[in-house]
Amino acid sequence: MMTDNNLPLVSIILPCRNEEYFLTNCLESLYASDYPASKLEILLLDGESTDRTLSIAKELQQSHSSVPLHIISNPKRIFPCAVNLGVQHSKGDYIMIVGAHATYDRSYVSATIETALRTNAENTGGVLITEGLNRSLMGKAITYVLSSPFGVGNSTFRTGSDVETEVDTVFGGCYKRSVFETIGGFNENLVSTSDMDFNTRLKKANGKIILTPSAKAHYYTRTDFKKFIRNNFRNGYWSLYPLRFLNYLPVRFRHLIPLFFFTGLLVGIGLSFLSPILLYLFLGCMAFYFLVATAASVKFLSKHPINILLMPFLFFLLHSTYGLGSFVGIINVIFAKPKRDK
Repeated sequence: MMTDNNLPLVSIILPCRNEEYFLTNCLESLYASDYPASKLEILLLDGESTDRTLSIAKELQQSHSSVPLHIISNPKRIFPCAVNLGVQHSKGDYIMIVGAHATYDRSYVSATIETALRTNAENTGGVLITEGLNRSLMGKAITYVLSSPFGVGNSTFRTGSDVETEVDTVFGGCYKRSVFETIGGFNENLVSTSDMDFNTRLKKANGKIILTPSAKAHYYTRTDFKKFIRNNFRNGYWSLYPLRFLNYLPVRFRHLIPLFFFTGLLVGIGLSFLSPILLYLFLGCMAFYFLVATAASVKFLSKHPINILLMPFLFFLLHSTYGLGSFVGIINVIFAKPKRDK
């Protein structure tokens, strides 16, 4: 049996910028961890915040002295630069990368470390429970869409799992320090999807990524309609734009399906003008899509009857705007000057 003395030191890296509304709850949840305080350190990487983020961090730094909180400036502001800076300043045997928009169960750190030590996995993480900030009917429906397999595919950490399983990526990953020495740091060219790229490289190096259902985090997403659309487009764009810098795709096949869907929409609309038969075929395909989307919405009917109408519409927007972002991303790659990392 392991004692507190021989447990590994865990460095928690927390990139953030302008997170005054979320930072207190996030840090308080980390301070409340049941992992020994003497075996924890938190590194907050601030991307030149212009709100009260820094002052809140300093207040908590003073009031929770049992776990050291190191506040480090991230002048480049973006996530992968924050991670790399955090790793450079960290001392831990394991490095956990978390987000400020989430809170973490008391057992999150101990559960991921227990799994890492038992399985010898290079990266372990938990289940992400999506919580919408907008409590309107639309906001709740968006939350359900973002946690539905039909909406986000087989992203296990988002849709949940009752069993420990090997996956391609996790949220709040806890990495062996040796991983960064073996495959390098996060790619700072990738404003988004740098975490997926890192885990892709980890898998290529025969690293093991394990999701453990005993570790749970609650992610608080802004579920207003405009941000839902904007985030979908951005995520779709950065699923393919990394080809501007890489000679491989850092995403999985499920991330490409919205591109095929959007391309099918464009082709279907175009062909519909050529023949009534092609028009009916296109309408039939769309009817089938909405039939499947409606079936996926039935699960949430008990939450509110209106979901049977709202969710198919939101599924369509999720897939089409994500696909549009991917379409724009690949067009920009085609016409951009190559600048790739090996």
